[in-house]
Amino acid sequence: MTQLFKLAYRNLGRNRTRSVLSALAVSFGMALLLLMAAVINGEMRGSMETTIKLQSGHLQIRPASYDENKISLKWDDLILNPDQVIEKVKSLSQVTVATPRLIASGILTLSDESKGVQIVGIEPDSAANQPFREGMIAGEFIKADDREGILIGKTLADKLKLNVNDRVNLLVNTSNGNVDEQLFTIRGIYSTRTPAYDENMVFMPLVKAQAFTATENHVSTIFVMLQNAEQAEPVAQALQSADYKVLTWRDQNTLIVAFEDYAGAFMIIFYLIVLGITATVVTNTLIMAVFERTREIGILAAIGMKGRGIMAQFLTEAALLATGGVIGGLIIGGALIAYFTVYGIYIGDYGMTGALFEDRIYAHLTLGDTINLTIVTYIITLIASLYPAVLAARMEPVEALHAAGG
Repeated sequence: MTQLFKLAYRNLGRNRTRSVLSALAVSFGMALLLLMAAVINGEMRGSMETTIKLQSGHLQIRPASYDENKISLKWDDLILNPDQVIEKVKSLSQVTVATPRLIASGILTLSDESKGVQIVGIEPDSAANQPFREGMIAGEFIKADDREGILIGKTLADKLKLNVNDRVNLLVNTSNGNVDEQLFTIRGIYSTRTPAYDENMVFMPLVKAQAFTATENHVSTIFVMLQNAEQAEPVAQALQSADYKVLTWRDQNTLIVAFEDYAGAFMIIFYLIVLGITATVVTNTLIMAVFERTREIGILAAIGMKGRGIMAQFLTEAALLATGGVIGGLIIGGALIAYFTVYGIYIGDYGMTGALFEDRIYAHLTLGDTINLTIVTYIITLIASLYPAVLAARMEPVEALHAAGG
């Protein structure tokens, strides 16, 4: 076996440039696959984490008549006395945060400009608001007893040229079907690095939002965070009630879950294309080696080497090419992924409805993807060498010597 590898190494060294280029083709192909897998994983992971953190939570408790296609402020479509429900939720050990939120559609107006926004009443002291506190870039966070203050996102502030302490009008439909309008002062501007979210969300204290919309002691939802996402299903089962719906993060983010499945199918096609190109390069390299060594193959066959021995020689050469290519791919791909894990890929405002994407995608490569792509690349390279190996093994000694001599 050692002699076989020594001979294969010597044969590859006969034309080092071609052998190196073939190994590099495998390396770049594998590096590209690793990078694409890391980017797709990072995009899906980042989008899901951002959506859970900012919008859906691990769970949301909604009124029984909840309809995701409309934002209703009718009392029948809201949760009455949310503190009672929250007390039950917080009694479960898996729960880390449970806080009420009131959601209403509104219009922000400034002089002759207007913008449709979503008004969210929050309990300012809740830990669920930590992403907004950490993202404050100007002004200060709203307080529970503030009756005139609001928070707006950086994207909205930039579009309407708004600053801290500016006063704006907010119009909102109330629970009784009327329209109310009030002046508010911008207390602070936040950034979650999610342009689509920061452009549309306006926050105010829950008590003020209830007074503004005439919803009194009602809320739209109870936002719940757990110790980890995998606890969502059992906790949801424990909280089931005829009075409200319990929606897990999967229930609320079906688009992202479906997109993740489609992305997996797309990646398989992409893998096949890249590996197909790589396999073609390896096949051509070994076919050229077969024709260059026709006389040698004829001599080996003439002195009694079996076809399987000749075949094993070419397969060993392919194994060495695959080994070098895979090692190079891990080094090149690892370096690229390390860079994009730290600095990310800037995409700006992705603007996809139903999912939240930050302005950068950060690569995230899993150990499973690394192992799978390594194995697949190695196997495809070996499969690509089968045709040249069989071609060499089937050469007749007399014909090989005659062809070489002619």
